[in-house]
Amino acid sequence: MATVSLIGAPTDVGASVRGAGMGPDALRVAGLAAALQAQGFDVIDRGNLAGPPNPWQQPAQGVRHLPEVVAWNRAVFEAVSTALAMNHVPLLMGGDHCLAIGSISAVARQCRQERKNLRVIWLDAHTDVNTETISPSGNIHGMPVACLLGHGPADLVGWSGERAAIDAGSLDFIGIRSVDADERQAIKQMGLQVFDMRHIDEHGMRNTMTEVLQDVDEDTHIHVSFDLDCLDPMEAPGVGTGVRGGPTYREMQLCMEMIADTGRLGSLDVVEINPALDVRNRTAELAVEFIQSLFGASTLVR
Repeated sequence: MATVSLIGAPTDVGASVRGAGMGPDALRVAGLAAALQAQGFDVIDRGNLAGPPNPWQQPAQGVRHLPEVVAWNRAVFEAVSTALAMNHVPLLMGGDHCLAIGSISAVARQCRQERKNLRVIWLDAHTDVNTETISPSGNIHGMPVACLLGHGPADLVGWSGERAAIDAGSLDFIGIRSVDADERQAIKQMGLQVFDMRHIDEHGMRNTMTEVLQDVDEDTHIHVSFDLDCLDPMEAPGVGTGVRGGPTYREMQLCMEMIADTGRLGSLDVVEINPALDVRNRTAELAVEFIQSLFGASTLVR
């Protein structure tokens, strides 16, 4: 069985609401390591990365806290790169979603070295395709996809060895239901594949995931970037930017199980858990259940 490296990044530096920095320890309290060990995985908890505190300043040139975001993402990039070089599965415990810049950039670089096809599955209520020129808030947790596609601030692009860590064809969004006006145009211009909640309502999660996974093969590395606000806030209240109308518990379980069935999961982000807004750590406990399914837990032997 694979070895899973747990990497904590306790920061809300890219967010607008305090509290996501407590996410890694919430996942630990919810029993993440023990749950994966019970499935037969070796689990190494690398502890929490260190980085600058959140200064809670106003945006400068369209972005908030750019130096701090760069520092945290550099730490994430190095930690994920180290785990991949050891042939471990890096599981990044956020922290806010800006951290996916460092995580996915490291994965993209490794995939290029190994000549694997990278597929990123972005589970989120939001597309995070804002840039410093169109973002209403300047919060970088709304910009990681743009940065990974090579359209963000200069300090946050090019880390994988190419300006764009990923291309539009390697990215699938699931659960989207909140998109800023200028983001809609950016999504159209970039040709991004978005399976929004209307698509899931009309076609169901099974057909949606069949579309997402149809061309995954033995040369594919799947990276899942899981923002807990993908779920409806009635299910997962402990998030900073909850949006009504997300996938149900069973729909998300099916999503995770179908990804697991491919056998190609290679890395994972779990972000935006905010214990300050949660109810008795319910959201972190829910995240652990979904992570178990993503790593192959199922009701029956299949």
